[in-house]
Amino acid sequence: MSTNISSTEIPTPSQPPASTLPQPPASPQDTTWKQRVALLLTGQTLSLLGSSVVQYAIFWHLVMQSDSGSVMASAMIVTCLPQAVVSMFGGVWADRWNRKLLIMLPDAVIAGLTVLLAAAFATGWANLSLIMLVLALRSAGGGVQTPAVQSFIPQITPESKLMRVNSVNGTLQSANQIAAPALAAVLVTVLPLWAILFVDVTTAVIGIGFTACIRVPGSAGVQETGGETAGETVAVPDAAARVIRDLREGFAYTWRSRRIRSVILGNALVCFINVAPMNLTLLLINREYRHDDLNLGFAVLSSTSDKLAANELAWSIGMILGGLLMSSIGAKRIHDCLRAVAVGFVLIGITTAGLGLAPTLPVFLIIDFLTGLATPLAASPAFTMLQQESSEDMQGRVFGLLNAFSTFGTPLGMMVFGPLSDMIDVRLIFIIGGALTIPLGCWLAHVGAVTRRPSSPEEGLPNTGPFPYA
Repeated sequence: MSTNISSTEIPTPSQPPASTLPQPPASPQDTTWKQRVALLLTGQTLSLLGSSVVQYAIFWHLVMQSDSGSVMASAMIVTCLPQAVVSMFGGVWADRWNRKLLIMLPDAVIAGLTVLLAAAFATGWANLSLIMLVLALRSAGGGVQTPAVQSFIPQITPESKLMRVNSVNGTLQSANQIAAPALAAVLVTVLPLWAILFVDVTTAVIGIGFTACIRVPGSAGVQETGGETAGETVAVPDAAARVIRDLREGFAYTWRSRRIRSVILGNALVCFINVAPMNLTLLLINREYRHDDLNLGFAVLSSTSDKLAANELAWSIGMILGGLLMSSIGAKRIHDCLRAVAVGFVLIGITTAGLGLAPTLPVFLIIDFLTGLATPLAASPAFTMLQQESSEDMQGRVFGLLNAFSTFGTPLGMMVFGPLSDMIDVRLIFIIGGALTIPLGCWLAHVGAVTRRPSSPEEGLPNTGPFPYA
C-alpha cells in the first residue's frame, strides 16, 4: 500500500539510494530533539485518537446491526491478521526506505479509504463486505506504519532519552484508551456514522502535517525528500526476491542475539497466554459481578456497562500512572532493560492471576489498576532495549517481527481461551494465564543475568550461520 511501485525498475539492494541509507541517531548535544519528538508524538497521538474513535464506532455499528458473535469474531480477525502479516514486510521497508514517508503515507491512504467508506454510508451503499475490507486495509496500513514509527524514534532521540520518550509515548496511548471510547460514545449519539468517520480523516491530516515538519538530524535534506539517486536498477520481479532476502536477514539477525530474540519471543508468548485471556474480562464481569452493586459515593455502579467502563478506567489510569513513573523515575534508575521487562512480566502474571481470585468487585478493580500500573514496566523497557541494541539498518525489521509475533499471539490465544471459557470457570482462565506468565518473566531474568548489554549493536552477534528455520 505504501510502496506504490508503478514503474518497471527499482533501486538495487547492492546500491541503495541515499534517501534510504540509515541516518545517525540524534546526538545528546542536539538541543532540538525535544521539538522533533514532540511533533512526532503529538501527530501520532492525534492520528491514533481519530482511528480509535472510528474503530469503536464501526464495531458498535456492527454489534447493533448484526447482534452476531460470528460477525464480531470476523471483525477482530480482519483488524489483527493483516497488520501481523504486513508488519514483517513493513519492517523491511522501514530499513530500506524513508521512515518519515512510511509514517505519513499509510495515514494518507487510510484517510482516503475512510472517505470512501463515509460516502458509502451516506449514500446507503455500505454493506458488511465493504466494512470488513476497509477494516482489513486499515489494519494493513498499521503494519506499515508501526515498525516505521518505532524505528524512527531512536533516529530523532538521543539514546540516553529513549526510555523517557518511550514511556511518554506509552502514557499518551493509555490516555487515548480512556478518551477514545468516551468521545466515540458522545459522537455516536449526536452524529451519523458517516460523519464520525471524518474524525479519523481530520486527525490523519493533522498527524501527517506534524510529521512532515520533522527535520531528521544528519540527513542533509536527503532523508526528508525521499528522492532517489541515479544508480543501478533491477527489474520489478527481482524486488520480491530482495524483500524476502531482507526478511531472512532480519530473522537471522534477531535469532543470533539472545537478548533481542528473548524479548520478541517472550512478548509473543505473553500476548498468547496473558493478553488473550485479559480480553475475556467482559465475560468475567458479566458472569461473576453482574448482581454486585458498587457505591463509589459519587456514583453507583449497578449495570454491567457501568462495571465494564469502571474496569477500562481502572486499567487505563494504572497505565497512565505507570507510564509517568517510567518516564521520570524509571528513566533514571533502570540500567538493564531486559531485567526490567522480566520484573514487569512477573508482576503482570501475579496481578492477572489475582483478577481470577478477586472475591469482590472492588478488589477486582484494584487489582485491575495494579495490572495497568505494571504494564509500562514491561512495555517501555522492551522498546528501549530493542532500539538500543539493534543496529540502525535492522531496527525496522526487528520491530516488524516484534509487532507481527505479538499481533499473531493475541488472536491465536483467543482461539484457545475463548472456547475454553465456555467449558470451565472463566476465573480459571485468568489464573492459568497469570500463572504461566510468571515463568516467562523468570526466564527473561535468567537471560538478563547470563548476558549483558552489548557496547555496540553488533557486539554479541556471533556468526552462527543462517537462521535455522529460514
